[in-house]
Amino acid sequence: MTAPRPRVGILISGRGSNMVSLVEAARADEAFPAEIALVLSNVPGAGGLDRAKDFGIATATVDHRAFNRDREAFERAMDEVLRVHQIDLVVLAGFMRIMTTWFVQRWEGRMINIHPSLLPLFKGTHTHRQALEAGVTEHGCSVHFVVPELDAGPVIMQAKVPVLPGDDEDALAARVLEQEHLLYPRALAKVASGRTALVDGALVER
Repeated sequence: MTAPRPRVGILISGRGSNMVSLVEAARADEAFPAEIALVLSNVPGAGGLDRAKDFGIATATVDHRAFNRDREAFERAMDEVLRVHQIDLVVLAGFMRIMTTWFVQRWEGRMINIHPSLLPLFKGTHTHRQALEAGVTEHGCSVHFVVPELDAGPVIMQAKVPVLPGDDEDALAARVLEQEHLLYPRALAKVASGRTALVDGALVER
């Protein structure tokens, strides 16, 4: 008997363009090693929720503003939703909240994120501005395991784009986003299939 595919919960805060790319990739390939089972947002009415519903995927909202800045209480409520939906892997796709150590450790080795830079360069926000100000000739995106330190988890895969003369933040961001949509499904497949794992804080390729 074939083992069940891991159930994936995608966390979003906005329009969910990376979420859409993940769902479309999973549905286009019968052999894709993960099932997109839930889309959860911390923002009521986030555009990505309607897009998920159009795909027939279960959705949920846990509004962080209802927890009076108690980040762990918010995350425990979110964790309960993930548990109810029997989620195996958490995928961050434009989820605009920094996780507490409690939540990161709870999902250690089972939570990944995509970041719009070639980590370890340009952590945090405004990565395209940082890249332009630094004068680099290459930029891109990275999929990594989530660890307590911000944007510091082992990198699973990266994609590069050239920084072109005359680029502004919007032009560079659009070029990087195209690569994010291609990269994230490939990286998720590696993790969901067990070919890439986080073991004792280190990346292991099998």
